[in-house]
Amino acid sequence: MSTPPSDATSASVGAGSQTLMRGLDVIEAVSEGSLSLAELAQRLDLAKSTAHRLASALVDRGYLGFTPRAGYRLGPKLLALGHLAHAQTDLIQVARDHLERLAASSEDTVHLGILDGDQALYLDKVAGRRRITISSRVGDRHPLSSTGLGKALMLDHPVDYWLDRLAREQETSTHRIAADLWRERMDGYVVAGRAFDLEENEDQIRCVAAPLRDASGKIVGAISVSSAAQYMDDARMDALSHDVVTTARAISRDLGWTDKGK
Repeated sequence: MSTPPSDATSASVGAGSQTLMRGLDVIEAVSEGSLSLAELAQRLDLAKSTAHRLASALVDRGYLGFTPRAGYRLGPKLLALGHLAHAQTDLIQVARDHLERLAASSEDTVHLGILDGDQALYLDKVAGRRRITISSRVGDRHPLSSTGLGKALMLDHPVDYWLDRLAREQETSTHRIAADLWRERMDGYVVAGRAFDLEENEDQIRCVAAPLRDASGKIVGAISVSSAAQYMDDARMDALSHDVVTTARAISRDLGWTDKGK
């Protein structure tokens, strides 16, 4: 039976939540226009010392900017986050119809993801018709070296980056693979323009993945089709590669990419 939190713990959590909400109130107030410290305190009905403490912390993290005569304004961190949120939303919207068609034609689960730091972040998932449980969820982050999606996301990265990710992720992986074999497969994936997951991330689950490119030709995401190994023998993975790559290219064209004969 779990132990209920102590009064001290509950108080700490409550205080932390209150501080977080006040910080968000500060950001929302400033979003309507620059405010001086006095105006900010009055707008939020806070003591000047409290308003100054909250605003200063947000300036330190880049969520607010400050100019002595103009006061507090929205900071560069919010601009960056807004750009990322807009880009992710656009990618999901552009890709969604393509993902649904691919899931319907393959009868398998289709994923959409992006590179987030040194992990694959899953942005969308369309379930297939087969009665198979794929454990991934939207918002999950997965290793790059063991997932088809992750490998597709780093096809343009230098070999040193590949090997670094493999070495780091193998430290905690239950699916060991020889570096030479893995590197050989990656070289083949680059040539083919797609990547495989051969039960390296999840037992009895295989997938075919391909990168998405924007107008500059940069990889900005990837898609994958995942299914149980019994439906994904080598022959089917090879055949499915055409559909996955074709879909990835269609999404890429919608993102502004120009097919230069690749």
